Amino acid sequence: MKTVSLFWIGTMLVLAATLQTSCSSSRTAVNSEQAQAVKQQIESRRYRISVNRMLPMKGPSQYLTSSYSLTVRGDTVISYLPYFGQAYSLPYGGGKGLNFESTVTVYSLSFDAKGTARISFQTRSENETFLYLIEIFVNGSSSIRVTSSNRQSVSFYGALEPEEAPPAVMI
Repeated sequence: MKTVSLFWIGTMLVLAATLQTSCSSSRTAVNSEQAQAVKQQIESRRYRISVNRMLPMKGPSQYLTSSYSLTVRGDTVISYLPYFGQAYSLPYGGGKGLNFESTVTVYSLSFDAKGTARISFQTRSENETFLYLIEIFVNGSSSIRVTSSNRQSVSFYGALEPEEAPPAVMI
């Protein structure tokens, strides 16, 4: 009786180890494919980060209900982000905040050992200069920190959107 139960316990352990190994190797393959796609999208300088949460310098984290985003298209940045925080100097009427389209002046991209992309760039709206510091992880999750010449810093969290396929040409 003991021999039979030891046989079944050994068989179950071998089966569990085999199953766990096969599942983890398939998960790694998917992650490496996803990481490669994320890396290619970032290196092309054509990406969009959808933002769903913001963290002002003072105050609690806030989940966003509208569709805010940061888009980089080569040397152009389209910033459509909310702002809550202290402003030091603003034009009459408050200005446009973090909602503008402008040219990127200084752009830097590097990857760490884990594949996390670290991007920094400077840009300018009509009334302010901004420094954007972005981290994009291999799974596409992202963090953005915006430092302004006239406002307190603010951070955003979201995800890199998959690159859209070009429209099909109909003949």
